[in-house]
Amino acid sequence: MGKGFFQVPMAINEPVKSYAPGTPERKEVLATYKDLHNTTIDIPLYINGEEIKTGDTATMSPPHDHKHILGTYHKAEKKHVQKAIETALEARKKWGNLEWEQRAAVFLKAAELIAGPYRAKINAATMLAQSKNIFQAEIDAACEFIDFLRFNVEFMTQIYKDQPSSTSGAWNRLEYRPLEGFIYAITPFNFTAIAGNLPASAALMGNTVIWKPSDSQIFSAKIIVDIFKEAGVPDGVINVVYGDPVMITDTILASPDFAGIHFTGSTHVFKDIWAKIGSNIHTYKTYPRIVGETGGKDFILAHASANTKQVSTAIIRGAFEFQGQKCSAASRVYVPKSSWADVEKHLIADLASLKMGSPEDMSNFITAVIHEGSFDKLTKYIDQAKKDTNAEIVAGGGYDKSKGYFIEPTVIVTKDPKYTTMCTELFGPVVTIFVYEDTAWEETLKLIDETSEYALTGAILSTDRYAATEATKALQNAAGNFYINDKPTGAVVGQQPFGGARASGTNDKAGSYLNLLRWVSPRTIKETFVTPIDYRYPFLGE
Repeated sequence: MGKGFFQVPMAINEPVKSYAPGTPERKEVLATYKDLHNTTIDIPLYINGEEIKTGDTATMSPPHDHKHILGTYHKAEKKHVQKAIETALEARKKWGNLEWEQRAAVFLKAAELIAGPYRAKINAATMLAQSKNIFQAEIDAACEFIDFLRFNVEFMTQIYKDQPSSTSGAWNRLEYRPLEGFIYAITPFNFTAIAGNLPASAALMGNTVIWKPSDSQIFSAKIIVDIFKEAGVPDGVINVVYGDPVMITDTILASPDFAGIHFTGSTHVFKDIWAKIGSNIHTYKTYPRIVGETGGKDFILAHASANTKQVSTAIIRGAFEFQGQKCSAASRVYVPKSSWADVEKHLIADLASLKMGSPEDMSNFITAVIHEGSFDKLTKYIDQAKKDTNAEIVAGGGYDKSKGYFIEPTVIVTKDPKYTTMCTELFGPVVTIFVYEDTAWEETLKLIDETSEYALTGAILSTDRYAATEATKALQNAAGNFYINDKPTGAVVGQQPFGGARASGTNDKAGSYLNLLRWVSPRTIKETFVTPIDYRYPFLGE
């Protein structure tokens, strides 16, 4: 820095636009949606600012209209991944030494590009690529992404301001260096904001990155690449590769300069990557940082005192927004016997009013699941529930993949609290409810804590403060994000730092300074003003 202590613009959460009928944002996003839908694109790799077309391509289609081709993307060969590594290491020499306010300016500009000229485009691309309705696209691709970029800059300054004390004889300083090497970012299909934040947060702290988006999100990832480029991210700082995940990962993890991974995805894949890092540990120049947010089997617990309409609304929003394809989505629910009849009545009535179809029709609450593999997995569990004597489908259960991968919001009620769908992460519009005896409150708390290997999100609905407090304490290890009288989804950057423990990840809290700390390696500098010239200490005197 050297030329001043700079105060960055105060971070505020981006307001969510309504997209109500007649609003200009609704008109703009629908026009952009049509333009993108009717234009076929060809997406190259992006390495050192160069667009590379390998000729080995795959097609992209909307999940809600899988016969329509949006375009193609090019797959990397091993030599391209190796080039990305070389590029990242070379780019680090300048980027890692760039003044922090210059890096901040780049990503603050990216935030403003999303808030303004790119807003309709990144939302429409997310609607097409991931079948999000406009509200889900807006709170994700626009607002949360903007929030990550703005708040991360503020968090960075908070970290840099944390300095050790000094004396009159010595000045102690703490330097927050980027990691030595490069960072590997692996991002999921379900949140465009996560896809942008994982490489950007590491890059903001002076690191260079190789980013592999999900194959099912490449269409909207291309918009992120365009935004970063226009914002001024220098060539080589964020390099983007697509293709065989095993080949790409193995090539990256074999490099002695691999310094860390920023991951969101499946628990199984993350554990495999962790094992590979461990087996390669003698190869690396430094101990790699391993940061991951993985799966969840998230719960809603209703107390007998809870408002039954509020419980029903929390279930519908928590379980079925974006077709249940959120790591935080409610997928197991515990309702007391005394309340169940009312909760079921409200659930069935509200579910009957939900519309399902293309996100282009903004009256649709539900759209398609991400791909055929997900569709087939989910329908297998639904079909099994139809056969099992200890489970009953009380709403939904229908599905159709002739045009898009559509599954009705499905509610299973089980007599077995350890029934398969109470324990297994499904990642779709299926929620399972266990009705517990009112007298078994304490046993139910223990049951919730012990049922799942995951510990991402959870919620308690109760008007009894003692019960809410008891649940908060009993379930302290069952969820990294815990909600009282709300659904277990919708964490906001700067308000609810997000992440879970157990099999849900390393709980490094995206949306807070805690995550950014993982991408720096502090160096302590002590400068002594009057240097001793005699080794003798007073205690040596006679």
